[in-house]
Amino acid sequence: MRTLDLARLASGAARSQPLRSLLTVLGIAVGIASVVLLTSIGEGVQRFVLAEFTQFGTNLVSVHPGRATTFGASVGVFGTVRPLTLADAEALRRVPHVRAVVPVVQGNAEVRGESRRRRVTVYGVGPGFPEVFTFGVASGTFLPPDDLEAPRSFAVLGSRLREELFGRENPLGRLVRVGGSRYRVVGTMESKGQVLGFDLDDTVYLPAARALELFNRDSLMEVDLLYAEGAPVEEVVAGIRRILAARHGREDFTITTQQQMLDVLGGVLGVLTFAVGALGAISLLVGGVGILTIMTIAVAERTPEVGLLRALGARRGQVLGLFLGEAALLGAAGGLAGLALGAGGARLLHLIAPALPVYTAWTMVLLAELVAVSIGLAAGAVPALRAAGLDPVEALRAE
Repeated sequence: MRTLDLARLASGAARSQPLRSLLTVLGIAVGIASVVLLTSIGEGVQRFVLAEFTQFGTNLVSVHPGRATTFGASVGVFGTVRPLTLADAEALRRVPHVRAVVPVVQGNAEVRGESRRRRVTVYGVGPGFPEVFTFGVASGTFLPPDDLEAPRSFAVLGSRLREELFGRENPLGRLVRVGGSRYRVVGTMESKGQVLGFDLDDTVYLPAARALELFNRDSLMEVDLLYAEGAPVEEVVAGIRRILAARHGREDFTITTQQQMLDVLGGVLGVLTFAVGALGAISLLVGGVGILTIMTIAVAERTPEVGLLRALGARRGQVLGLFLGEAALLGAAGGLAGLALGAGGARLLHLIAPALPVYTAWTMVLLAELVAVSIGLAAGAVPALRAAGLDPVEALRAE
């Protein structure tokens, strides 16, 4: 018997019972659709968050006050954490391979410009902010290098704040009041939009020392460093640790590289992917049981047909291939239906909720189809072996 004849017999057997085949395929389709849909959402979210993180560059290191780990017992005043100061940020410029350092303090205050007022996020930063966070200046200049402890009262407006306060007028050289103090506008930033929920356009940038006075703080919230492309991050981290430990007397700070942030994100998404895979596996298991049941019934119903094939000279391997082909065909059909449902559902979700990022990877599509065919083969193996092992004479008598 030729391979083409086997394929025709397998497909004909599947088509002869359309309702039964459809219900069998449905089990696999539901499993594949759920996996494709949920992994499309997961992949979309992962790409979205990754893009949000990396739009500021990939060579960033953040330093926060306090240790992220707990150990030992309280030792009173000697166990307290020294805050990060402007002097610490200035000292970190000596770290090898570092291109720019930005002290950061953040808060919320009312900003007045002309006759308008608006409550926005205030960022106290340094002149290296645009370079560290790859943030372009739209007009004027960013905060210039100035006296560390007593900088001039300059302010830079985010694009949305500029429009809200000054409309189409040029804000450069104008005065704004931030928390009661006057600042002269020296520049405006390009539109950046929201990043991880923070609107970087509806904000004002002040010198870090001025922001510390505004919020009545004596310490920075964090210090961000940009190091040279290709430089070993281990040397950068070691330099930060050496300098700050020498200034604080011990390591009472936490250093976080951008790769560590991405690793944490990857770990979280990995757990979610595993959970999605487990849910899909349950559905696929149900679909596999359905194929096993249907193929077992098919072998029982078609025993005389098997006997006739064997009497006409068909070999055991060909009978085995016939039933395995039918099972694989059911699995493949279920996989294709599931892919259509899953990818179509992901696309529909994105149309209904454009803010929800979805992305269907072609590798996932191919993998899902291979899994569907494999499940069909696995579920049909036992009935196919039983059919191949039938005695031709006994099979013909069954009729």
